[in-house]
This record gives sequence, structure tokens and C-alpha cells, in this order.
Amino acid sequence: MRFMCLVHFDLSIMQSASKEVGQDLDRRSLAYDELLRKSGHYVISQAIEEPASAVLVRVRNGKMSTTDGPYMETKEAMAGFVEIEAADIEEATLLAAGIPIAQIGTIEVRPIYEIPTQRTE
Repeated sequence: MRFMCLVHFDLSIMQSASKEVGQDLDRRSLAYDELLRKSGHYVISQAIEEPASAVLVRVRNGKMSTTDGPYMETKEAMAGFVEIEAADIEEATLLAAGIPIAQIGTIEVRPIYEIPTQRTE
């Protein structure tokens, strides 16, 4: 099964941290990705820019509208994701606990929903 590990943390923590702290977190995150890769659990991972760089897109009654950046109701924001393969949610949760940002933020683990497709032969 595949699982999406959504990485959330309080952006102010990293904004107030030294450059060395940020570099250390990046180094440890890349090392953990490599550990997941070697164990056969890794699918893909990516960090994303701050919420202020986002654009929200909605289509209502056939008309598109956009809004700059999401309105943040909490201090924690999604900072990236790690997609993994695991036998079940328990194994996925244990693997997610190893993601370095779990020490300062939250990792949300969700099974990936595979959209059923019909084959045309």
C-alpha cells in the first residue's frame, strides 16, 4: 500500500532558527529519504514553499477565481510530503515517525486512494 506523509510545522520555528539548524534539518531529511529508499519504502518526497507563495484556485458555476495564499488558522502549515510504501497504516506510522520534522512538527499519514479505472481492450 502507498501512504502520503504530509509534513506540517510552525514556519516561525525555522524562520527564527540559524542557517546551520536549517541545513542540519535538510541534511537529516535527505539522509532519512535515502534510508527509506534503501529499505524499499521510498516513493517520492518534496519540500514546498511557504503558504504565502500559494495560489488557491476555485471553479464555481464554470467560472474560475483565484486567491493569493491560504488563510492560516493554525501556526502549522504543510511544508512538504513523503510518499512511502508500507504493508499497513501501522508500519506507515512507524516510518513517518522517523521523518526528522516530526521532532518539531506533525506528520499526517494517509492511505493513498487509488482511483479505479476501467480498461478498454
